[in-house]
Amino acid sequence: MLAATSLGPSLLIFLIVSANGKFVEENEEYLRFPKNFLLGAATAAYQIEGAWNVSDKGESTWDRFCHAKDGRVVNNDTGDVAANSYYKYKEDVALLKKIGFTTYRFSVSWLRILPTGFPNKVSRDGVKYYNDLIDELLANGIEPLMTIYHWDHPQIMEDAGGWTNAEMVNWFADYARVVFKEFGSKVKRFIPINEPCVICEMGYSKGLHAPGKKLHGIGEYLCVHNVLKAHAKVYRIYQNEFKTTQQGEVGFMVNTNGYLPKNSPDTKSVDIAYTFSVGWILNPVYTEAGDYPEMMKKMVANKSLEQGYPKSRLPEFEPEWIAYIKQTSDFLALNHYTSKLVSPGCSGEIPSQLNDQGLSFDIDPSWKPSASSWLKVVPEGLRNVLRELSLKYGNPPIYITENGFSDSGCLNDTDRIDYHRSYLKEMLLAMHIDGVNVRGYYAWSLLDNFEWERGYSERFGIIFVDFNNPERPRTLKQSASWWQKIIRDRKLDHKWSIQ
Repeated sequence: MLAATSLGPSLLIFLIVSANGKFVEENEEYLRFPKNFLLGAATAAYQIEGAWNVSDKGESTWDRFCHAKDGRVVNNDTGDVAANSYYKYKEDVALLKKIGFTTYRFSVSWLRILPTGFPNKVSRDGVKYYNDLIDELLANGIEPLMTIYHWDHPQIMEDAGGWTNAEMVNWFADYARVVFKEFGSKVKRFIPINEPCVICEMGYSKGLHAPGKKLHGIGEYLCVHNVLKAHAKVYRIYQNEFKTTQQGEVGFMVNTNGYLPKNSPDTKSVDIAYTFSVGWILNPVYTEAGDYPEMMKKMVANKSLEQGYPKSRLPEFEPEWIAYIKQTSDFLALNHYTSKLVSPGCSGEIPSQLNDQGLSFDIDPSWKPSASSWLKVVPEGLRNVLRELSLKYGNPPIYITENGFSDSGCLNDTDRIDYHRSYLKEMLLAMHIDGVNVRGYYAWSLLDNFEWERGYSERFGIIFVDFNNPERPRTLKQSASWWQKIIRDRKLDHKWSIQ
């Protein structure tokens, strides 16, 4: 394993990535997956299930957001039917098995399990649906990875402030306890909360996701503060009430771009970008000191004072919360898609978490595009991120729980194959050359689905879904066939070339 030198970790990462790209192609052993490495696919409840008002299910924030039909979602699309997986889950599991995946990441709908949002009523229909899904997975030799919350929380709680209200910590903990009680005997790996930064920035700062609030500079910081407390409380509940009998694991989720210096060797800008994206949520959980990064605390405090605020817009943790949040993760879940070039500058609303960084974010025009404006193909960025996490947070067990490519919808999706292969190659470099402790990889996504504010205009699935047909028929894309071969051979095909 290579060690950091006086060059600085971020620059070293960049140099290592550049130096070893060809080397791995010439050494077939570095293209192999370790014996127990997990290969799977991922989805989320609101994006695929449909059946939005079946049985006693309550209203979620995404139900309300989409039903407004005010143009915030492309074509005013909704997740009311989505891929119809509520009714077609057996077919989906059969497709997982046909492709060869041995693990499946999915989320459960808070409102399908607790119709009021609170544990005063547990829906037996909702619990049965997820038990049936889990049983179907296990019967086919597929290991479930359950996300407890993937952005669809109760609208009634949002009416009371949602994640800006500290009571959400207790409300979410009550919900998670029910999930552990109902499913923990069969599910052995849980992720409490998907992508804290996206929930808070897109939902409470930029307003592009449900609940659509634009509380920039305040809302995203309050939201993350409460999400971190909620995660820690759920972790402690599992350890204290369920771990002994269920023997499972509870991990923590981070999502981040890769960051490369626009003007090499500008390591300072790279370090700031990672501090505000990764350090913001991982330092409180994974470092010995806990709490937010000192650099971030100082920068937000200085910006806040310059803008006339009497104190920092970044909330402070009480000492007891710092201690409570530390070490509340058995594994690290990573969602990663793309990278940015960073340099000193100015971005975002004033005030906002984005603006507080004092950075400009750009792309290299040579980077291959996707159907999503934000997603460019930069495979070396994944290795960069994996090295960053390993070096700064003690090389924890890592599962890449989302990684994928969008197009406008085609069966001959060679661009998606190119994407997955190039990113998997960089992941294997990080594992075999750098010693990063990666345990598994989940492709996003198994199915074409409802892509949040982009509706059905962008597709990430390796399985095509016909959204114009009420039966939502599925068709395997070329990428699904490619995955069959990769899983069967347990290695990348070094002869595959990017078109």
